[in-house]
Amino acid sequence: MSAGPLAGVRVVELGGLGPGPFCGMLLADLGAEVIRVDRPADAGRATRHPVLHRSRTSVAVDLKHPEGSEAVRRVIAGADAVIEGFRPGAVERLGLGPDVCLAGNPKLVYGRMTGWGQDGPLAQEPGHDINYIALAGALHAIAPADGDPVPPVNLVGDFGGGGMLLALGLVSALLHARTTGQGQVVDAAMTDGTALLLAMTYGFLAQGAWEDRPGVNLLDGGAPFYAVYRCADGGHVAVGAIEPQFYAALLDVLGLRDDERFARQRDRANWPAMKAVLKETFASRTRDDWSVAFEGKGACVTPVLSLTEAAGHPHNTARGTHRRGAHGGPEPAPAPRFSATPADEPVPAPVIGAHTADVLTAVAGFTDDEVDTLRRKGIVG
Repeated sequence: MSAGPLAGVRVVELGGLGPGPFCGMLLADLGAEVIRVDRPADAGRATRHPVLHRSRTSVAVDLKHPEGSEAVRRVIAGADAVIEGFRPGAVERLGLGPDVCLAGNPKLVYGRMTGWGQDGPLAQEPGHDINYIALAGALHAIAPADGDPVPPVNLVGDFGGGGMLLALGLVSALLHARTTGQGQVVDAAMTDGTALLLAMTYGFLAQGAWEDRPGVNLLDGGAPFYAVYRCADGGHVAVGAIEPQFYAALLDVLGLRDDERFARQRDRANWPAMKAVLKETFASRTRDDWSVAFEGKGACVTPVLSLTEAAGHPHNTARGTHRRGAHGGPEPAPAPRFSATPADEPVPAPVIGAHTADVLTAVAGFTDDEVDTLRRKGIVG
């Protein structure tokens, strides 16, 4: 039996992309048994997402065939939670909607991951992370002054406001189900989650401390002491010297303590002139030179590292922030960390369908002959 705070929790993940699998990975990292359902046509193949699909049990079942749908319903009857990320109404058409599944398992927590949510005018519209964060207001805020918005990879909608929020929702509903015996549906929409991530920004806006335009505010690159600067070698440093003591340390290292242009840190009228000086100053030396100069100075200045550089940085190495995956490259280690219930090390993502027979017999109660029959029909792989 696996270790971790979610040991003993069984989750069925109906195969999908992006935020749903990320939620499944988070739960599996923390000790849950996550059974991922994929298509029989892919059985025997390696997954294209070896990190997101790590630590899973994999079954391959044709959900569009009535016997396949019934097989998965029987698996869900023995589960604590479900993750599905299809467009609203799709799983209902497959006979795997929450009403059917909760009827067979009243304690079930049924997690639904979509971009727009289960209802609303856009519920049936297609979209991706960039669309969801655009409509939620986040993309507008991620831009230089008088510049174009910059997509923040797909971190904000898919993963922060999507999969991670769904994981929190599932665990919360599981606690309720264990207390009351009552399951429920968790409707996680990336638009909702992205808006939630903007809570502090909306607070600033309400207080008049935030302008509703990008690149002119304290935390969006408008402040010269909270910005990214290009160095002589084309690398960058991130400056986050907000508090007075960190700002003073920044000026000390740069030799600007006596420069009158920097005497009034929060004077927004002077920010453009301050930024121009900092831009010129940081451009005079390489990124690594600045890293050495700021080391141990308490100025909140760090190098901007690439993905591979981050995995090799001494701090991240000492913390074990990354690990070497079965695919040969670095991948993030499970987080957060638990003192009393540490989880096992993640295991490599399985070949698709590697556990079909085991799950159908042990969890759903099929006989070996019944599984063989389903396999001959092409319903399972």
